[in-house]
Amino acid sequence: MKRRYFYLGIYLLCTVISTDVAAELKIGFVNSLKVMDNAPQVEAANKRLEQEFAPRQRKLVGAQQEVKRLEERLTKEGNIMGEAEADNISRDIREKRRDLKRQQDEFREDYNIRRNEELDKLQKRIIEVIQTIAKEQGYDLILSEGVVWASPKVDITDQVLKRLNLQK
Repeated sequence: MKRRYFYLGIYLLCTVISTDVAAELKIGFVNSLKVMDNAPQVEAANKRLEQEFAPRQRKLVGAQQEVKRLEERLTKEGNIMGEAEADNISRDIREKRRDLKRQQDEFREDYNIRRNEELDKLQKRIIEVIQTIAKEQGYDLILSEGVVWASPKVDITDQVLKRLNLQK
């Protein structure tokens, strides 16, 4: 019987303490997907990447057109050209395809590296903005990834986006 009262007392004490602690906590939530979709810095980063990689993209398109032109020539004139010339064109097509594939792989890898660099910069900036808002408004905890649901009264995503819009 004494044990039952002891555990009941501990339970009540923990309940009272936990509600007092929870009442003092100020918790916020940031929808990171919404921030990444709507932040002006994301669009600016995408434009920078497009401008940076546009010349290489044009070279790749030109190389693809060259391979296509050679393939069409071989298809149309393959019956009338000599065997040595057809073999040379076929070899040239294979070499150009191989080179094109290598260039495309390098392009994709370089683009992904730069995109990740830009995203890292942006994520650091977003974290700085969230931390600034949290300090200014006295938040004890800000949640982001892995939250199944958050009440609109704790959602500060729009505040983060407004701050990012001011800083673009």
